[in-house]
Amino acid sequence: MEIRPGATAEVALTVTSDRTADVLGNSGVTVLATPFLIGLLEQAAGALIHPHLPSGASTVGTMVEMKHLAPTPVGMTVRARATLLETDGRRYLFAVEAWDEKEKVAEGRHERFVIPSLAKFLERAMQKSGAPAPPHPPPPRPGPAPREAH
Repeated sequence: MEIRPGATAEVALTVTSDRTADVLGNSGVTVLATPFLIGLLEQAAGALIHPHLPSGASTVGTMVEMKHLAPTPVGMTVRARATLLETDGRRYLFAVEAWDEKEKVAEGRHERFVIPSLAKFLERAMQKSGAPAPPHPPPPRPGPAPREAH
């Protein structure tokens, strides 16, 4: 898997009422909630890595540092970009940023690690609860097609 520092990917999301701070218990705050913005930044990083992974592998996020700079109201689109800063082949560190239709709304760093076998990872995780692991990895989540630049 060869992804070089400087490679980027972007994803976008239109803010809906089910992704607001209000839904997460911050009553009346009907703007994009920080946890959903973090998820979008993670998706941008995943969009860069996942097309290059071997079958059965995946990645997990291990670190997020983010400043949420400005609110984004329902109905506005947010786009997130991840730029690879460095990698050792297993650990990937990204600069992440997001903008809505008016301004920059987030910036920070995100780290992901490759897990060579998603099945083994899930099996180990399920042992914590005594529940059996799923028989095979879940299908990929649908989402916007990434725009990748090198």
